[in-house]
Amino acid sequence: MTTERIALVEDDDDLSGTLASALERDGFAVTVYRTGRDGLDGILGDPPDLILLDLNLPDLDGLSVCRELRDTEAVHDLPIIMLTARVDESDRVLGLDLGADDYVTKPFSLRELRSRIRALLRRRALDGGVPEDEYSDARLTVRRGPMDVVVDGDEIRLTTREFELLWYLITTRPRVASREQILERVWGLSSEVETRTVDVHIRALRKKIDQDVVETVIGVGYRFRGFQ
Repeated sequence: MTTERIALVEDDDDLSGTLASALERDGFAVTVYRTGRDGLDGILGDPPDLILLDLNLPDLDGLSVCRELRDTEAVHDLPIIMLTARVDESDRVLGLDLGADDYVTKPFSLRELRSRIRALLRRRALDGGVPEDEYSDARLTVRRGPMDVVVDGDEIRLTTREFELLWYLITTRPRVASREQILERVWGLSSEVETRTVDVHIRALRKKIDQDVVETVIGVGYRFRGFQ
């Protein structure tokens, strides 16, 4: 069995040491980078299976690193989890807009981080092994196998997490999916995790595709509408 590799870009020596040790005990191979530039160069030179990326770095900040990775064809689809001490929702939305698949707010539990890492890696592992499924309507085409999303003839680039969220809502239509159900199926997490995570990703998805693609059912959850 191939050991899954994680790139940890974090300048806090105590935190990076703790995380690296914990993840290595879980069977991952962890490479630690302490600056944004070193992380970017290392990831481009030897791409891992997943990236843990601190937002506040001493030279090139995490948002800039994320932007460059998403703009580089060879690594643009690598799963990225941002580690951030910023609690303002606008910072989270900006990170998601730039292509991060998920974020974890410091201080966080190792149990939560492990769950998010495993969920992202599970979904990435499915990409090559699932028969191509497709949804299409008057404006939108979504192909699950290659993770293609086309709106009005234009290709839309989604993060892995955004795509999985969209696909889950497509497969559950016309039913309403609660935030708790979405967390369980898309994130692989229990409802103990902050359900606002779902709201932030829905907002990012609407911004990239269209405000009307997903309907909010107040007090219940979300429902895929599409374009008829």
